Amino acid sequence: MTNPRRRRLVVRQFCRSSGQLEAQAPLDPGAARRRWRRDAERAECGRGKPEPERGRRRRAGSGRAEMPYKLKKEKEPPKVAKCTAKPSSSGKDGGGENTEEAQPQPQPQPQAQSQPTSSNKRPSNSTPPPTQLSKIKYSGGPQIVKKERRQSSSRFNLSKNRELQKLPALKDSPTQEREELFIQKLRQCCVLFDFVSDPLSDLKFKEVKRAGLNEMVEYITHSRDVVTEAIYPEAVTMFSVNLFRTLPPSSNPTGAEFDPEEDEPTLEAAWPHLQLVYEFFLRFLESPDFQPNIAKKYIDQKFVLALLDLFDSEDPRERDFLKTILHRIYGKFLGLRAYIRRQINHIFYRFIYETEHHNGIAELLEILGSIINGFALPLKEEHKMFLIRVLLPLHKVKSLSVYHPQLAYCVVQFLEKESSLTEPVIVGLLKFWPKTHSPKEVMFLNELEEILDVIEPSEFSKVMEPLFRQLAKCVSSPHFQVAERALYYWNNEYIMSLISDNAARVLPIMFPALYRNSKSHWNKTIHGLIYNALKLFMEMNQKLFDDCTQQYKAEKQKGRFRMKEREEMWQKIEELARLNPQYPMFRAPPPLPPVYSMETETPTAEDIQLLKRTVETEAVQMLKDIKKEKVLLRRKSELPQDVYTIKALEAHKRAEEFLTASQEAL
Repeated sequence: MTNPRRRRLVVRQFCRSSGQLEAQAPLDPGAARRRWRRDAERAECGRGKPEPERGRRRRAGSGRAEMPYKLKKEKEPPKVAKCTAKPSSSGKDGGGENTEEAQPQPQPQPQAQSQPTSSNKRPSNSTPPPTQLSKIKYSGGPQIVKKERRQSSSRFNLSKNRELQKLPALKDSPTQEREELFIQKLRQCCVLFDFVSDPLSDLKFKEVKRAGLNEMVEYITHSRDVVTEAIYPEAVTMFSVNLFRTLPPSSNPTGAEFDPEEDEPTLEAAWPHLQLVYEFFLRFLESPDFQPNIAKKYIDQKFVLALLDLFDSEDPRERDFLKTILHRIYGKFLGLRAYIRRQINHIFYRFIYETEHHNGIAELLEILGSIINGFALPLKEEHKMFLIRVLLPLHKVKSLSVYHPQLAYCVVQFLEKESSLTEPVIVGLLKFWPKTHSPKEVMFLNELEEILDVIEPSEFSKVMEPLFRQLAKCVSSPHFQVAERALYYWNNEYIMSLISDNAARVLPIMFPALYRNSKSHWNKTIHGLIYNALKLFMEMNQKLFDDCTQQYKAEKQKGRFRMKEREEMWQKIEELARLNPQYPMFRAPPPLPPVYSMETETPTAEDIQLLKRTVETEAVQMLKDIKKEKVLLRRKSELPQDVYTIKALEAHKRAEEFLTASQEAL
């Protein structure tokens, strides 16, 4: 007889690597227990951990495949989840947005050489950027395995009677009995099991529930006229019992120690059942037989509030399903739209001003991105206040990097709807501009360029002076990524057309920073980018460039004159101090060594001519070296990773892919 403790450890590891019971082919309980015992005995004999069967066929009629064991190649492009709801055909919402929402469209492929013309603004994306499931990408090399961390589980209220009887298959039962059998299966799936303290308990009944959920998913996907009025309360109850629970406390640190990019998420141990429940409810909402007028009796404000609480789950797979489900509810239940927006606002307020810790901000912003896309014009005051009081303060949170792509998309959508909001948005960004966090500053520069891509020339003239004063500071930043990202603005043709129309006000602001750093910055790449910017300014207006050069020279001379006057004044003060009889008692310490600045002296005529010649040569060479549309990423160290977490996240199939597969099967 094998050691029970050893056997339990082997089984837990096997569950993690193979997706637990979810990915297994249907087995009878006796065969399942025999296979567990055989794998445990092999491990005891030194044959290593049991490996999952990799060539297992798909279950007949189930459409679900085994979770892959091997890591996916990094060369494969990430799959994109679209989060757009279907249009609703009846009623209007008091919230003021357009009730016709866009149908899911394929994500447009980015073109490597698509540059905006000087007369046309760059078109924006029609869908919000999807939230990444895995924040860490392992780039190869020797794999460092972190100490195995036990999967956490929410606090489920386990059912007392967990003995389930296998019911007949729906497709084999008479038509007149299918509704009652469907209800029995829904009630049977309300039984909750233990996946943490004793994963081997109730294996037979866990398999019965998993098979029942799988069967109902296929039944509701491929059958018609099965969502009758009696099914609605049972389906909502089954969903509520399985998913509405108390989330466990965060296993990651909070506050300044929390790094959302590197701290690994804690996966839900009960996911083999939860995933099927989510998939069933999503297909229930998407069913052609679904009638919102009947469902609104059961999917009410209390249901939505409990659903929103689940967005704080640490498991990104669960948040991915929640995102799609909430957006479907928003699109189908017009009376709940204002309530959903208000409750999301409350989550954001609590996140900004109280906790600064919430796991689902990116998913909520992704939903809001498509909601904002459907707002009717003119925008209501409620929506404008949401932009100013919620979206802009979200920029000051320390974990901005987790949700910044979705946040920037929401802001740009507002500006495309109403250009008059450009000035308060840019002023707000400058207000929250990071002072000591360089990676965050790069994110602000990315977002600012997206805003400038859609800005109207009349709005640009209102904000260009404070905007370019901040850009001048960024160009002078000793952090080369900040300076590099700011100088890439001069590769944007639409921004250059705006600068050209307002060169008389922009060049005097930018010239001192460009000239000074062309000689004093420590990074040679920055020198080339600065020469490129100066060359563009020279070609834009040669006379203005010469005037700015002379003005800069005069300012430097004035600065030297003021410095000389200051030194002479201090010498006079020191001489007067020496005349005091008590001077020997308070003799000053020896003077400090002089401080030498990296900044050059006043430019001479030879310096100006040399600058122009250098600009011509360096800028041409730099244009050959610059890769347009270069993405600036934060360089992070590779930390030990939990391979089981990585495998589970890579094997996850997004909610939209389930819907696409079911539609193709019809």
